[in-house]
Amino acid sequence: MSGVRTQTLREMSRLNMIGLVAASMLLILPEISEAQQSLPIAKQIAKTYGLDSFGKIESIRYKFNAEFPGAKLSRSWEWSPKTDTISYEGKDKEGKLAKANYQRSQLSSQSDDTKKEVDPAFSNDQYWLLLAFHVLWDGVPVTDEGMQKLPVGDGSAERVVAKYPSDGGYQPGDTWDLYIGTDKRIQEIVYHRGAPTPPPKLVMANYTDYKKAGPLLISMDHHGTLDGKPFRLWFSDVSVKLTGSKNWINAQ
Repeated sequence: MSGVRTQTLREMSRLNMIGLVAASMLLILPEISEAQQSLPIAKQIAKTYGLDSFGKIESIRYKFNAEFPGAKLSRSWEWSPKTDTISYEGKDKEGKLAKANYQRSQLSSQSDDTKKEVDPAFSNDQYWLLLAFHVLWDGVPVTDEGMQKLPVGDGSAERVVAKYPSDGGYQPGDTWDLYIGTDKRIQEIVYHRGAPTPPPKLVMANYTDYKKAGPLLISMDHHGTLDGKPFRLWFSDVSVKLTGSKNWINAQ
């Protein structure tokens, strides 16, 4: 791999590595009810994406794909939230097939590649997949700044800002601007990196091609820029398995 490609892959893998907290919930509410409107904005958004049914999820499968100047990548994951067990398949720095199976509670006993490359990549990819949940799970301060012009597309949306504290956390000071439609779906995001290194410092992207994978709502496609350079990020082969079932439900 060229130095440019390796650097760009590193940038993508380090967009955000915030720790995950699995939640056990009840039923999905497909509409934004009057009662839901009175909830804090972070919970309103998470409910739209299936928060109340997340406890029914036994496993999630997905392929993370990204394409930007000088590089292209694809890696497959299976995550079991209740046990925080992960299966990974992708390519290493030399382009060779790489696999890993591990439980995150036992990460310290894994290989350096798993600790330094695979698990950070999992955090990044899963954060993109379930961003609406993380804004709530991470417990960061969230402010509603009202209607604002969209940063990428035309029109306006409600800007909700999640700012991580300047001390503590994997990446202190990171800020996520979420642009929310009247349906409480994310339309676009802007990510401001708090730490000085590594890049990217600024990520802008839209959230499109929404599909349902069982009770979960997933944005499958994202176009935008990494520090002003165009990129596309998308998910494929997304499916979920519910507790007590042997069948996988494909996103559609």
